Amino acid sequence: MANIESPTAKKLLHAFMQFRKTGWHDKKIAGYNPSEFKVLATIEHGANKHQTEMKVSEISQQLKVTPPTVTQIINTLEKDGLVERTIDPNDRRAVKIKLTPKGLKAAQKAREAFTETFLGLIDYLGEEESEQLADLLSKVHQYFQQLNR
Repeated sequence: MANIESPTAKKLLHAFMQFRKTGWHDKKIAGYNPSEFKVLATIEHGANKHQTEMKVSEISQQLKVTPPTVTQIINTLEKDGLVERTIDPNDRRAVKIKLTPKGLKAAQKAREAFTETFLGLIDYLGEEESEQLADLLSKVHQYFQQLNR
């Protein structure tokens, strides 16, 4: 195993630090913070699968976050008129969430903006290097997953 004094280890560490400093994962997407975008996209994805409404628990499972976290985000999206809540007629304790027409437009706009960012990266790197980057990032993910076990 290489030690931290190795030029390759230093270069890799520097690259990770620089990448983190860009804050790309914290930036708003079409005016929505990343967590709002993820919730909108999850509900939109459910609607595309003919599941027009989703429970908070379903959203939280898909996003791998707690239901209270999703509830806070839903509260904000509801205030903005992007989602609405309804009581599940089969289980009056359960609340279903669905996108409003405004929310559907917002989710589509945000998804397009998100996609444009990655299409721009592909244009910048080229197809071949983009494929290599995707493969390498998958390997990095696998490595860190193994470390966390």
